Amino acid sequence: MTDQDYLPDFSVTGRGETTVFLLHGAFGAKEYWYSQIGALSGAGYRVVAWDAPGYGFSPLPRDFSIEGLARSCARLIDDQGTATNILLGHSMGGMIAQRAFDYRRERVHGLILSATSAAFGRPEGEWQRRFVAERVAPLDAGQTIPQYAPVMLRTMMAPEAAGADVDRVIDVVSHMREETFRAAIEAITRFDGRDIIPHMTVPVLLLAGEHDLSAAPPPVMRKLAEKIADSEFHCLEGVGHFAWAEQPGAFNAAVLRFLSARFAR
Repeated sequence: MTDQDYLPDFSVTGRGETTVFLLHGAFGAKEYWYSQIGALSGAGYRVVAWDAPGYGFSPLPRDFSIEGLARSCARLIDDQGTATNILLGHSMGGMIAQRAFDYRRERVHGLILSATSAAFGRPEGEWQRRFVAERVAPLDAGQTIPQYAPVMLRTMMAPEAAGADVDRVIDVVSHMREETFRAAIEAITRFDGRDIIPHMTVPVLLLAGEHDLSAAPPPVMRKLAEKIADSEFHCLEGVGHFAWAEQPGAFNAAVLRFLSARFAR
């Protein structure tokens, strides 16, 4: 069997005809969505949280790219989708969500994009080179993921970020394999989904973090929202890149308001 024959690892919580697919970022796994799974399933939604190929216990695919991961996500939608399907993607997961929507426009009815963008930009650009260097250089210098991840993640959060969900994301990322970490950074630098924007005719919620100034700055996400026909943009105060972990209550409330208003069950 090839990489194309396998479904990714996933969990299913709750039941109903509206399914929310949770797509984690480059630094993560399905376990870090604990609070979102509880809030969404408690509100009556069916929740499918995946480990993207190369994460969890799955081997790293030969084609580790946003497009390859989105094809895997499309297969998961085919297998686990219900009458209404919403993709909630964070960071790299938001990129995957956009391309998976492009692959399954007839089956995806809404998008929730957290701290993400439609394109990484020019890989040779100053900001892009700094983004990669800041994340890969410590590994090149000999640090391990468990040594490096807590420090890196803290720099991407608001200074006062604390709590069980923050501890959880740090623990989850600290258990990542280095080969997956490096492959994910490379995949992000090659993504360009600007061709998808004109086709986004479904409702889209974009959530940015006030202090997320290096990965997905609020002005960048606001500009993306302005290009999407049926979009809502919210900048969550007091959080950085990981709003769903830094202030899960505020993040979950914004998601549930959007779902309730736009997708009556």
